[in-house]
Amino acid sequence: MNEAYICDAIRTPFGRYGGALSAMRADDLGAVPIKALMERHPQVDWAAVTDVIYGCANQAGEDNRNVARMSSLLAGLPMEVAGVTVNRLCGSGLDAVGTAARAIKSGEAALMIAGGVESMSRAPFVMPKAQTAFSRHNAVYDTTIGWRFVNKLMKEMYGVDSMPETAENVALDYNIERQAQDQMALRSQRNALAAIQAGHLAREICPVTVPQQKGDALRVSQDEHPRDTSLESLAKLKGVVRPDGSVTAGNASGVNDGACALLLANEVSLNQHGLTPKARVVGMATAGVAPRVMGIGPAPATQKVLAHTGLSLDQIDVIELNEAFAAQGLAVLRMLGLQDDDARVNAWGGAIALGHPLGASGARLVTTAINRLQATGGRYALCTMCIGVGQGIALIVVRV
Repeated sequence: MNEAYICDAIRTPFGRYGGALSAMRADDLGAVPIKALMERHPQVDWAAVTDVIYGCANQAGEDNRNVARMSSLLAGLPMEVAGVTVNRLCGSGLDAVGTAARAIKSGEAALMIAGGVESMSRAPFVMPKAQTAFSRHNAVYDTTIGWRFVNKLMKEMYGVDSMPETAENVALDYNIERQAQDQMALRSQRNALAAIQAGHLAREICPVTVPQQKGDALRVSQDEHPRDTSLESLAKLKGVVRPDGSVTAGNASGVNDGACALLLANEVSLNQHGLTPKARVVGMATAGVAPRVMGIGPAPATQKVLAHTGLSLDQIDVIELNEAFAAQGLAVLRMLGLQDDDARVNAWGGAIALGHPLGASGARLVTTAINRLQATGGRYALCTMCIGVGQGIALIVVRV
């Protein structure tokens, strides 16, 4: 079997909802890291790329027309290079990386671009068609995140809890304390700010130039979401599901905009295009869980990928666990037998601090994991995420 190597990984800054990147269409935003890869590796024959795989969770607005293909063309890739958009909701970007690696391992691909994009600021409102002629009734759904066009049978069988409601369910079912959630949120923010000050995150970010209606274009080069906070400030926040709930805006991930792209190759392509590998994809696994507690999904997915690869958690040096909510992140850690403050987890900040542009987040996890391995000399990294409608996904890479 061929090996799938990751040669480079780059992302845009992650913008706040309605922030600096909100003026950019999703396809334009998705083109930015692809173009950055092309500029960083001018020796590559880009016509040799087998496929571009991008994750995107929405696809209801400007990202509707196969945003992977649109972004690749806008970036300047040859039109002969195909593109496909995958949707595993929050896990889309991670699935894109794993799927590209599987194509290379199978021998059907040699050089791939994988990643993801999401513009949550520009997610549109949508309307269903009238169910009867001359109907005077209709509905409007916000596509930014969560359910719309609900299947009544699905609701009866599994419920259609919102994402914050699923986190509250996890907190109740798994006895996740409010203080522990706020402590995880504070660690995420402090780790992110420290990583920014140390220049770690700058190495994985390509600046985005955003045209303005008046004056010079805006250059965005740093994540907008991190903030300096305290345990006291976090403790004052009210629950978002109910006033006495434990899930708050402070211990949940953000609603964000961003894109990320990785360059993967087999050994022959490494030599042909003068590429230097940074890591190798060892394996990927997915798992299903009850939709009402979708946040626990990383636990069984991690157990599956460890069993598949023959590795143990003791061998993992870097863990990137997507912090959709602190409640679910803590539940996963405890289910896996890890401490709440395990130093391997999100050492440069997690989604609570950095943000969670749905389709791009999984690719960002891999990007950060590889850079952490390079910086620390670690060997194995685990990237794992929960996924709406009750799934988990996990991927392991090894530094080369």
